[in-house]
Parts: sequence; C-alpha cells; structure tokens
Amino acid sequence: MPASPDSAALRVVLFEDSVLLREGLVRLFDEAGYTTAGAWGDAQDVVARVRDAHADVAILDVRLPPGFRDEGIRAALAVRAALPHVGILVLSQYVEGVYARELLAGGEGGIGYLLKDRVTSLDEFTDAVRRVRERGTVLDPLVVQGLLSARPDPLATLTPRERDVLTLMAEGRSNASIAERLFIGVGAVEKNISAIFAKLGLEESGTEHRRVLAVLAFLQHP
Repeated sequence: MPASPDSAALRVVLFEDSVLLREGLVRLFDEAGYTTAGAWGDAQDVVARVRDAHADVAILDVRLPPGFRDEGIRAALAVRAALPHVGILVLSQYVEGVYARELLAGGEGGIGYLLKDRVTSLDEFTDAVRRVRERGTVLDPLVVQGLLSARPDPLATLTPRERDVLTLMAEGRSNASIAERLFIGVGAVEKNISAIFAKLGLEESGTEHRRVLAVLAFLQHP
C-alpha cells in the first residue's frame, strides 16, 4: 500500500488491548506512510499520552482495561474535551449510543466510529483516519442505525429520498459517493441537501459546518 503524498506528517496514537490488532495497525499505518507516535493496551493518562505524542488522531477501543466496560470511550471524551484539535476514531465491536452522541455533540467534526468486524478494506480504513484528521465525520452505517433505533423519527418532514441522502451524509460520504449509491446525479444530491438544510433551519454560515449540523440534528433530535 503506497504512502500518499500528504500522509507523511499524520501522527496516530492507538489505545487497543489486543496485542495482535495493535501491532497489526502499527504495521498498517507504517505502510500507509503514517507515524504511530504511541500504542498502548490501556487508557491510563490518556490526555497526557496524546498530548506528549503530538498526535493528529487518537484511535481507541470502547472497552479497555481494567474494567473492559467503557474506559476507552470515556477516554475519547476526555481527549476531545482537553485536546479538541485531535481527531478521534473509535474502533470497536460495540455501539455505545449515548457516548457516541456525546462525542458528536460539539459539531466540529474530526470524529469517527467504526466497527471492527465490518472493516473490509485496509485502504478505506487508512483513508478514514485521514478524513478524521481533516475534521471529517466517519460513521459505520450500523452505528448510525444504533443511534437512531431508540429514538422517534426526528425528521418527519423529510421525504424518503432526503432521508436516504441524510443517512449517507451521516456515514461521511461525499456528494459524488451519495449519487453513486442512490443512482442519481450529483445535482440531484445537492438539491436534496439544500432541501434538508432548509427544513432543518440551517442557514449558510462562514463558521458552521452545515453538513455536520444536519447529521447531528438527525442523530440527536429528541
């Protein structure tokens, strides 16, 4: 897997208790041209470790020692609060809906949540890390479904097509990718997104990322 020309400076830290997975990711990032600035099997002193490593992206499992309950995702929230410029990528077997919504609540982007068993392409995974570094939002579709399953439909005014578009937006897909998945033109995607923004009352702003805010409205509406 050749390194991309803009990846050499990307610094990653890992918090994963599985030695095999942790070492495998280190090798994967080395092949991608990323720098693994730290790799640990627990989330002790997580903020200090991430800060000292000058990390661009922190990758954490949800369940880490000593309790194997929610240590990793709580560590992700601590990093997000103390070091908001650091991208967070949760890589787990579990969907922790409450914590995931809390991670997304700021609306700044730079957040990913992927499920280990559903990562089928190493190239797509390293690209997800890059997108998180660039303040993108990358969510597995099952994570999106998990976040929505316990809530009433928050966007009843959207058409079925608009809901399809917004769901794919929540997965972090570009307009071109959405068009490809739905077999429509990019112009039609843009029209649907404009309608979504209008129905959610998201006016254009130089400081707010309306795409992220639309996804948050989709996930967090009471």
